[in-house]
Amino acid sequence: MKLASLKSGRDGHLVVVSKDLTKYSDASHIAPTLQAALDNWSALAPKLQSLAQEIEVGSVPTQRFHEHECASPLPRAFQWADGSAYINHVELVRKARDAEVPESFYSDPLMYQGVSGPTLGPRDPIPLGDPAWGCDMEAEVCVITDDVSMGVSVEDAAKHIKLILLCNDVSLRGLIPQELAKGFGFFQSKPPCAFSPVAVTPDELGDAWKDSLVHLPLRVDYRGEPFGRADAGVDATFNMAELVAHAAKTRPLVAGSIVGSGTISNKGADGGPGKPVAEGGLGYSCIAEIRMIEKIATGEFKTPFMTAGDTVRIEMLDKAGHTIFGAIEQEVVNV
Repeated sequence: MKLASLKSGRDGHLVVVSKDLTKYSDASHIAPTLQAALDNWSALAPKLQSLAQEIEVGSVPTQRFHEHECASPLPRAFQWADGSAYINHVELVRKARDAEVPESFYSDPLMYQGVSGPTLGPRDPIPLGDPAWGCDMEAEVCVITDDVSMGVSVEDAAKHIKLILLCNDVSLRGLIPQELAKGFGFFQSKPPCAFSPVAVTPDELGDAWKDSLVHLPLRVDYRGEPFGRADAGVDATFNMAELVAHAAKTRPLVAGSIVGSGTISNKGADGGPGKPVAEGGLGYSCIAEIRMIEKIATGEFKTPFMTAGDTVRIEMLDKAGHTIFGAIEQEVVNV
């Protein structure tokens, strides 16, 4: 099934959306919000699934679904932990900072605590206080869990993945080096993220959901042009179950926790850095990667980071070319 939160109050209004994202039915008689549904998922998910089936056969009242009316599926997330499953991204970005990749990164996932609280809706602007902050998009796949016990195994962690969605993990690259130099991690350099209009249960992906990864390309358009087409099922050092288990190593995860994959990143066909989409490659899911490749090739960065008026669109299509989660469409604005 596919779930969305229409903009209403602080936590949205839960609706069940048709498979083709054209219509929805109110779900407030089952759960007023997605968080409320996740808090009692085992009891309420079957009822939501029945409503989803009724939508498909036309046996319940529906209304036209408009993505621009959506908040994030979880407008206030109790937990947002972002991993880095695609080590190719880590390698390239750390080269840009003249930093080595520790050997442990290939066996022990990298993860940071993001903004647990306000999230941006799929059409909300990206607020930018200063262009010197180096605003970048990062296109990711995320999962939402129910309650997860501390010390959960990877096998059991996979069973706690209840919903899948997309994310634009906004990063302020100009602030990251100074923060990391303090030895205490990200804070100001990681503002609120945006999430796709719709979150879907794993069964909606069919055979594209395998080994706790989505085996489909993630489409990123920047300034109206194709920028990234990296496959989320390729070059992943860790899968989503491994990231959930990592997040729960020393603490339980509450229902409604969001765990991110990190920026989707593929190597080139020759095993080296990938090429831009315009040159026949799969492109990139963030600006930092193409800047690093430019630096390697020419000795200097050429592509600037995002400034006011720049737009980004993030979307994933199924094998038949239909949108799965709807699209994140954002414009950077000065604040």
